[in-house]
Amino acid sequence: MIGYIVRRLFQSVVVVIGVTIIVFVLIHFLPGGTARATLGARATKAEIHAFMVANGYNHPIPVQYLLYLKRLLSGNLGFSYHYNESVVSLLTTNVPKTAVLVGLAYAASLVVSIPLGIYQAVKRNSVGDYAVTAFAFVGYAMPTFWAGMLLILGFSIYWPVLPSEAPQGATVGAILSQPSGLVLPVATLAIVNFAMFSRFMRSSAIENLVQDYIRTARAKGLKWWWVLYRHLLPNSLGPIISLIGLSLPVVLSGAVVAEAVFNFPGMGLLFWNAALKQDYPLMMGFTVVVSVATVLGSLFADICYAIIDPRVRFD
Repeated sequence: MIGYIVRRLFQSVVVVIGVTIIVFVLIHFLPGGTARATLGARATKAEIHAFMVANGYNHPIPVQYLLYLKRLLSGNLGFSYHYNESVVSLLTTNVPKTAVLVGLAYAASLVVSIPLGIYQAVKRNSVGDYAVTAFAFVGYAMPTFWAGMLLILGFSIYWPVLPSEAPQGATVGAILSQPSGLVLPVATLAIVNFAMFSRFMRSSAIENLVQDYIRTARAKGLKWWWVLYRHLLPNSLGPIISLIGLSLPVVLSGAVVAEAVFNFPGMGLLFWNAALKQDYPLMMGFTVVVSVATVLGSLFADICYAIIDPRVRFD
């Protein structure tokens, strides 16, 4: 296990470095460049040159990247000239709020999708199975912004029971103090998660229902609900655990859109505004954080999969 974790950590570092290289190169090929985006359209050539020299942009791109990587390893993600604040400070303030939003969305989707996935497997090819499958396909195909707008129309305009704007606050406590404002943003992200998790749970449960241990448990006279809870559920959760880690980039990209739609003051909205303002240091800092979270989430999912399923062994 320890050897596997070490290898995966090494692979994760390689992936993160690869992501930073791609993003770094792409940003430097954007029209106008970082200096023009920071100083504005009216900046003179002398001002642009002074800015580039001060920030090391006058060096070749490989040298610039090595300097950036050196700053990154020291914990310096850059400085946001738009917010006049370090990127680390901005992310430290906003990442916990996005973590709450994403965590609640994961929890809501798992609570709904796991029992429904088992129900679909047990009632395979029934009306209920077809109905849940149709809803899952619609949710999976629906863009995040469109799902959010439909929820606002339904529950904030035509049936005004929930606020259309997310809670506004600088801390996680302030966000959680307004639970009604979290319902629609969480539901928007949970719809996409539900579509993925329910389909994987259904397939995994169907595969396990025909295994010998299920027939043996039934032959012993165990109650059906106990067979489902004690035997089928634990053995069907493996794909869901792996999917949680692998789906993190999709959920975080959806969080960017959902936070923009509901004006949720988190990391996603921060990235959205950074893209509009061409705040390149903040965009790169966001990308690094997401890539690290993705590879760590994938590693954590693999480890949890091995804990739940003792048959899995890491060589």
